[in-house]
Amino acid sequence: MSMSFDRYMKDMVQPMRDELTSLGIQELTTAEEVENNLPNSKGTALVVINSVCGCAAGQCRPGVAMSLDNAVVPDHLYTVFAGQDKEATAKAREYFAPYPPSSPSIALMKDGQLVHFIERHQVEDRSAQDIADELSEAFNRLCQ
Repeated sequence: MSMSFDRYMKDMVQPMRDELTSLGIQELTTAEEVENNLPNSKGTALVVINSVCGCAAGQCRPGVAMSLDNAVVPDHLYTVFAGQDKEATAKAREYFAPYPPSSPSIALMKDGQLVHFIERHQVEDRSAQDIADELSEAFNRLCQ
């Protein structure tokens, strides 16, 4: 029974994964992949904590997509999927202190250090365009 449920969940979330990976965002699905990439990324890195919730679908993923049309974008683009790739997400969140775990959320890192963070509560009541505008401003300020 759990095998069919796991398959169902995998099939259900794949389009949510594809929405980001189709933009050139690299999925980090294991703690090792996170460990090998986040602290060692020279320059800037965007990390999207993906989620199955409505605000991820309506605001977070579309806002991230719009922000990548900016003239200045991070050097590296990563995503982890909360609730799906649990070890990878937990490892990524270690780099986001002092912010508590939330998903969806969006981190901008520079030389392995957190420099900007958008928490779930900052996603929920805003439009995708608001999120894109905040990210674009952060890219312009921190990614040059």
